[in-house]
Amino acid sequence: MTYNDSIFAAIKAIRVNVLRSVLTALGIIIGVAAVIIMIAVGAGAQSQVDNLIKSLGSNLVLVLPGTTTSGGARGARGSRPTLTEDDAIAIQNEIDTAQVAAPVVRGSGQLIYGNQNWSTVIYGVTPEFKEAKEWKMKDGRWFSRDEVRSAAKVALVGKTIIENVFEGVDPVGEIIRVKRIPFTIIGTLAPKGETPMGTDQDDTVIVPLSTAKKRLLGGRRLSGKLVRTIWVKSYTAEGVDESVRAMTELLRQRHRIQPGQPDDFYVRNLSQILQARADSSRVMTLLLAAVASVSLIVGGIGIMNIMLVSVTERTREIGLRMAVGAKGIDILLQFLIEAVTLSLIGGIIGVLLGLMGSVGIAEIGGWPAIIQIESVFLAFGFAATVGIFFGFYPAKKAAMLDPIEALRYE
Repeated sequence: MTYNDSIFAAIKAIRVNVLRSVLTALGIIIGVAAVIIMIAVGAGAQSQVDNLIKSLGSNLVLVLPGTTTSGGARGARGSRPTLTEDDAIAIQNEIDTAQVAAPVVRGSGQLIYGNQNWSTVIYGVTPEFKEAKEWKMKDGRWFSRDEVRSAAKVALVGKTIIENVFEGVDPVGEIIRVKRIPFTIIGTLAPKGETPMGTDQDDTVIVPLSTAKKRLLGGRRLSGKLVRTIWVKSYTAEGVDESVRAMTELLRQRHRIQPGQPDDFYVRNLSQILQARADSSRVMTLLLAAVASVSLIVGGIGIMNIMLVSVTERTREIGLRMAVGAKGIDILLQFLIEAVTLSLIGGIIGVLLGLMGSVGIAEIGGWPAIIQIESVFLAFGFAATVGIFFGFYPAKKAAMLDPIEALRYE
């Protein structure tokens, strides 16, 4: 028998028992589809994490007020501002790994434009904030250092405010009232999306730090040079840990904290937090793919079982072929090709179902799913391997039958 004869014989045997062949291949179909869908969903989740990292900015460290003690009573984290603008300047000037340090104050207030009003988040920042957050401009410009020094009444607005307040009007150059104080919009911010905590970064008004403290968000708690937070951007991802260590030492010295006393600030490595989330997402993807792969093993066992039954049913046919000159290798190839063909047909159907399932999850469920061509080849190749592995024993058993005994089999 030639290879073509073996292939045609295998296809004919599959067609004789179509329903049994479909049920046999069902495990392969489900396994391949599940692997593709799980990897696509995992890749979508990974993409979401990557987008969050990009939206926050890379190599970022956030310095926040810590616990303070007054009259023997210890307050909660952030109960009283302990950071200053001078702390930010010292971090930027004295820590080699720190590219930029941006002091920030934050609050909320009502924004009014014409007959429209909107409750939003107000940030008071310096020009360094733009570099720290890697925040690009859509239109207009960022405010200058002179405008910070003079507490100019200028503002930048995000996408959410533009969509809900201005209704198609170009905001640049327009006058808005923030907490009843008029501000001139000098620029609009490029979209950032949500933070990992679900906060809309585009629902914001950004004004100069001095303006926010003197006119909008000031008061006793933010008197003088006190600020709420400091955003620090390192030059490289490798330098973030060194920045954290150096900042901790520097701020303890500046705040005159004695050895053994707790810090009155705390530092959050945002890149590390998001990387941990990315790692957990990657592990979950591999776990789901491994679980889905079990279906392929089960499908392979089903193929081996059916092939053994097929060998038993076709024992006389095998004996007859051997009697007219077929060799053991011919019989082995016929049954092995039959098992592999069954696996490949199941793999093709599984790939199609996996692709449709991934698209369906993305469209209907609203969950991001990114189809990776590597996962398709991986699942399909695994299906073929399963066919060879689990089909070899039944094929070898058929090839080793004694022709005389096979012809006598009832």
